[in-house]
Parts: sequence; structure tokens; C-alpha cells
Amino acid sequence: MPSLKDLKNRIASVKSTRKITKAMQMVAAAKLKRAQDAASASRPYAQRMSAVVANLASSMGDSAGGPKLLSGTGKEDTHLIVVMTSERGLAGGFNTYVVKEARRLIREVVTAGKTVKILTVGKKGREQLKRDYGQFFIGHVDLSDIKGNDYTEAGIGLGKDITARFADEEFDVATLVYSQFKNVLSQVPVAQQLIPAKAPDDAPVIDLKGAIYIYEPSQEEILETLLPRYINTQIISAMLESAAGEQASRMTAMDNATRNAGDMIDDLSLQYNRARQAQITKELIEIISGAEAL
Repeated sequence: MPSLKDLKNRIASVKSTRKITKAMQMVAAAKLKRAQDAASASRPYAQRMSAVVANLASSMGDSAGGPKLLSGTGKEDTHLIVVMTSERGLAGGFNTYVVKEARRLIREVVTAGKTVKILTVGKKGREQLKRDYGQFFIGHVDLSDIKGNDYTEAGIGLGKDITARFADEEFDVATLVYSQFKNVLSQVPVAQQLIPAKAPDDAPVIDLKGAIYIYEPSQEEILETLLPRYINTQIISAMLESAAGEQASRMTAMDNATRNAGDMIDDLSLQYNRARQAQITKELIEIISGAEAL
């Protein structure tokens, strides 16, 4: 049985931990508000871009003269999987769920006998995938220097890197795996195809009421400019969604940790009081026994 000193030290240690988890919960709650606002503000533009791409894709059909970003290379032999996680831990199962979805996709591609290449965004995903799939890594994006929720530069840089690799024929299909923010208690891992450009299944449909697109100066030139911007938009939106989900998951995890620390303090305090009472009783019995012996 632990001594009174040991119990007292453990109580003090858990109290210190509770202060830290409570502070982290409050910081995450403050950051969540800003991250959620940024993610919500990016959604209308990203959804509209998705709708435009969906309509363009349907109007282009299987035309071989379209941009490769839309029509693809004509094969699916090499897949680039971009795994987007956080730079920091202590966020519950946030990173684990994203990595689990990435593992499922990687196994699916490998089982089909195709080549996999992995580009990681965020340290935690890289750490979890390195042991089993490190041989497939071709690059990494560090987000630790991002200030606030300004992911524009990082998103555009990643988008240019992916499109440049595609132009160099390093892969045929690119898929982005990230966590989509739903609410404080729900973040859903999503695998979204970036190249060939394909709008998400939930993209809004634009009713043209029988109208057709008229391209000027040319259809190819407009699409060559629009599609890289679409890819950059989807990446930046995914970064904002991931940032909001990370803070929500961390806030929930730290709230649970704070509650658990409080329960542990109560249990340790009960043990301490019982041990102290037993020691006092023992001392009283020794005093009474000594007095009777005299």
C-alpha cells in the first residue's frame, strides 16, 4: 500500500496535470472559433468551384483534346496519395482516423497491383505511416510555421507541387485524404480525388436551363487556367477543415482528460484519507496499549 507521502505526491502531480489539460482545453476552444469561421467562409467558394468543374466535366465528356488535369493520362497505374494530418498530438483520435482511411486506400491500391506514392502533410501522419509505408514516401509538407489560419501560401505551394509532378508524369491519379469538419464532436475522414479533377459527390449541381458554355478565347486556355486554381482551392479548403477538426478534437480530448484527472484526484484523496485515518487509529491504539501496560 502506498505511503501517505506517495499518495500526497501523486495527488499534487495529477492536480498539476489537470491545470495543464484545462489550459489546453481553453486554448483549443479559442482557436476552434477562429478555425471554424475560416472553414465555414471557405466552403461556398470551394463548393461553387466544385460545381463548375462538375459541369465542365460533363460537357467535356471523354474528349481527348481536353486538359490532362481533367481528362487524365488515360491510365491509372500510379496513384499519389496526399495524407493531411496535424503537426501536434494530444488531439484524441483525430490523426488516427485520417491515417486509418489512408491505410485502407493504400491497401486497396497495392492489392490492385498498382504503384503507390505518398506525400504527407503534417508530422503526425508521417510518423504513423513511416514504419509500414516509408518506402512509398516522396515528399512532406511542414505546417508548423503557419500563423493563425492563413494556409493560402502553403496550399498554393502544395497545389503547384502536385500539378508539376503530374506534368512530369510521376503519377496518374492523385487523392487527398483529410478530416472534414462537421461539428465539435464529429470529424469525418474523406478521400477526395484531385487529379483527374473530379468534383465531390455532394457538389451542388448548377442548372443551366438548357444553356451551354461558350469559351473565349478558347476552351482549352480557360480550363488550363481554371483547373490549377480548382486544385489549389480544394487543398486550401481541406487545410482549413483539418485545422478546425484538429482544434475541436483537441478541445474534446482535453475536456475528457480534465474530467478523468478530477476523478483520479477524488480516488487518491479517498485513499489518502483512509490511510491517514488508519495511521491515526494505529497510533491511538499504541498509546492506549502503552498506558494500560503501565
